[in-house]
Amino acid sequence: MADYVLTCCSTCDLTPVHLDRLGIRYVYFNYELDGEQCKDDFGRTHTQHELYRRMRAGATVRTSQVSAGEYLDLWRSLLKAGKDVLHVALSSGISGTYGSACTARDAIRQEFPERRIEVIDSLCASSGLGLLLDTLAGLRNDGMSMDRLVAWAEAHKAEVNHWFFSSDLTFFVRGGRISRAAGAMGGLLRICPVMEMDDEGALQVREKVRTKLRAQRRMVRKMHELAQGGDGYARKVFISHSDCLRDARGVGDRIEREFPHLDGHVHYFDIGTTIGCHTGPGTVALFFWGTRR
Repeated sequence: MADYVLTCCSTCDLTPVHLDRLGIRYVYFNYELDGEQCKDDFGRTHTQHELYRRMRAGATVRTSQVSAGEYLDLWRSLLKAGKDVLHVALSSGISGTYGSACTARDAIRQEFPERRIEVIDSLCASSGLGLLLDTLAGLRNDGMSMDRLVAWAEAHKAEVNHWFFSSDLTFFVRGGRISRAAGAMGGLLRICPVMEMDDEGALQVREKVRTKLRAQRRMVRKMHELAQGGDGYARKVFISHSDCLRDARGVGDRIEREFPHLDGHVHYFDIGTTIGCHTGPGTVALFFWGTRR
């Protein structure tokens, strides 16, 4: 058994069952819904459907990153048990939580000088972070040392491709990501922006596609263009969505038809409350191993 533990935060948008099966420990992000302080606890406090119902009705939402103290609470028990820690953080391109994790790492090293703790900026988000973690856990469970796993993660993390589209621009407008005029025009024309994570781990709009069906096709086309092995891609595919499973399956079903060598079926996950507070409902995100971003 490995003498180190993988940790992450709830923005990996997997499930507690999946993370427990992989042997990954985690800490919750925080959010506020109409003034109520909540934990992004994989839908235990508010289900995804409830969150988006309230957002559509005009609820105010705000997110806050994991504090250094919360990381210390998670890691201290592991270090006391004689384990080293490898933490994989949400992309610094969209959150400051990587900085909080580094602050906690520096503080706890003084408390446990005999133990080792490393923090990786994943440059990933949502189930893209989940896909990276799933792979790292597999390598660790196969016996890869912490040194080698850190080096592997740094060398390959930018190969996790993130492609998103949204059919509801309301919350991109509210969050200031697009203008009100652009949002209104997009709604009239049924425009679904197709976005990806750039090489600094930040979200960028790449194309503006009319209708959900065309956006679904465009994301699958990007996988044909960029996936490792092309149409012979033989690794896992994760898809996350914000209260629009039918749209997500429109992408996943097409992928399963057009990529016959996948490692199992497409895996579907909910976009958690932290990411969902910013995207709102109607977002589908596709993650696969491809060319470097």
